[in-house]
Amino acid sequence: MNDCLFCRIVARQSPSDIVYEDDAVVAFKDIYPKAPVHLLIVPRRHIASLVDATDEDALVLGRCVVVARRLAEDSGYAEKGFRLGVNTGPEGGQVVYHVHFHFTAGRKAR
Repeated sequence: MNDCLFCRIVARQSPSDIVYEDDAVVAFKDIYPKAPVHLLIVPRRHIASLVDATDEDALVLGRCVVVARRLAEDSGYAEKGFRLGVNTGPEGGQVVYHVHFHFTAGRKAR
């Protein structure tokens, strides 16, 4: 997936500020943050969107959620609260077609 920005980040072919990685998942700072803390959590394996996810993707998508908990603990927001979201498709606001979870924190809810 050479045309996928997030695949290039995972492969270290494009620069990013990586804050976490393991065998299945990479997390890095969003270059256009919408909150004081805005991280993107992506599976290493390319999955274009949630509508492309299969039963075999359940473990890696679940791993993304567990990594979000870890990032919350590491950043001090586990107790204060954080938001975890996934944009899917053009009307859902998805811009990069590689499943990614937006982890945001540090902003009071309205």
